Amino acid sequence: MNLNYQRSFLMLCFGIGLLNLTACKEDKKPTSVKTEAIRFEKEGELQLKKADTDSILMTLAIEIADDDYQTQTGLMYRDGMKTDQGMLFVFPDEDYRSFYMKNTKFPLDIIYIAEDKSIVNIQKNAQPMNETSLPSRGPAKYVLEVNAGLTDTWGLEAGDVMSFDTN
Repeated sequence: MNLNYQRSFLMLCFGIGLLNLTACKEDKKPTSVKTEAIRFEKEGELQLKKADTDSILMTLAIEIADDDYQTQTGLMYRDGMKTDQGMLFVFPDEDYRSFYMKNTKFPLDIIYIAEDKSIVNIQKNAQPMNETSLPSRGPAKYVLEVNAGLTDTWGLEAGDVMSFDTN
């Protein structure tokens, strides 16, 4: 009888151990990390105008990138932006600039703008995730990023001008 008791006890212990192993395997840990989407934050308003007529081509809500972190990150990791939005990069000085599309998920037109707020040149239809350098053709103090194709839609050209106000 004592032997039967020991066998039953061992079988019970074995069953509990097996149950614990099975329960541990069923505890599923998350396989992905949930991240919150980066939202557009309106920090001002920008107008694009034809140089020869001063007529307004477009008015945009703008988010401003004016420190090292913001200028290095820009629109990276975002899923997109509306057609009436843009990101304006403001640099402390006028110099030749070059941008690329690393970790940027949607195509952009990149507008290089001189200190006098005239457009130097436009890099059109910059492709997502592409790390090819997209340089300005002259010194720029500002860079405006908008959705690809919009500069053609607006008829924006080198020499046209911009003005902006911050909140």
